[in-house]
Amino acid sequence: MNLDDYREIFLKHMEARLVLKAPETLYKPIQYLLQLGGKRLRPLLTLLSCELFDGEAKDALDAALAIELFHNFSLIHDDIMDSASLRRGQVTVHEKWNQNTAILSGDALMVRSYQCFENYPPALFKELFQLFNSTALQVCEGQQYDMDFENSVEVRIDDYLAMITQKTAVLIAAAMKTGAMIAGAAPTQASLLYDFGLHLGIAFQLQDDYLDTFGDPAVFGKKIGGDIVANKKTFLYLKALECANDKDKEALLAWYQVPKDTDGKVAAVTRIFKAYQIDQLSQEAIQVHTDKAFAKLDGLRISGDKKAALRSFARNLMQRAI
Repeated sequence: MNLDDYREIFLKHMEARLVLKAPETLYKPIQYLLQLGGKRLRPLLTLLSCELFDGEAKDALDAALAIELFHNFSLIHDDIMDSASLRRGQVTVHEKWNQNTAILSGDALMVRSYQCFENYPPALFKELFQLFNSTALQVCEGQQYDMDFENSVEVRIDDYLAMITQKTAVLIAAAMKTGAMIAGAAPTQASLLYDFGLHLGIAFQLQDDYLDTFGDPAVFGKKIGGDIVANKKTFLYLKALECANDKDKEALLAWYQVPKDTDGKVAAVTRIFKAYQIDQLSQEAIQVHTDKAFAKLDGLRISGDKKAALRSFARNLMQRAI
């Protein structure tokens, strides 16, 4: 199957499993968020990974749904913590309803994600659930590090890469390993696919950081400069601190101490980034992790055609073309 086929069967499965019920005030925000769209990257990776090892995508649908629901749970809570007004180009759940409703609907999404594993055989259920829980905890840890970094002056690029590995990359990696496990892949093969997904996830988040400052808002789906407004210690910011002269470094530090909505902040910080070619350096870092992901494919015992399909998927992902 191609990606459109995977997306179609997944969306049908999600629609069938998530019927709106009472209380409407709890479930309608969930329905709203899920209907905003998105590329469904993580569940598609689960279905694709299952078929890489000759499994059937239909057997991975419940696990794929679990991962997608957990991801959306994290988005609801992230948007609250970031005071974000837009998600996928539309009003965020806490802005459309209220913060309490958003928190509770997010909690319900998390519980529903757990329920998705109930139909798997006991031995497989245990393995999938252990991977899912360890991944979910890492995502929470990554989010906490992200918040901690907002108030910390001493953040290194290595610290940042470790944070995005937990907050973003591990869920992409787990989505791929989950599909392989359901197909009955050997543990070493499933782990190789996990590592592929991990580096792909790091590259994806670095690209997300880049687009937040240098992207097209119509394509990106969020306001440009949101990370700057929120004083996020992204790769761009940390690399600029490394490269800037004393005057520009002082200016950059000063901008990241002012109130989040100060006029002219995004433009001023972006000028500093451009002065030191941080956009280009960011793209180089993205390529490093994309190459590391591709290197993991060499050890996979799958056909050349399937490896080529994975490479194509990764390239399209980085170009936001899927």
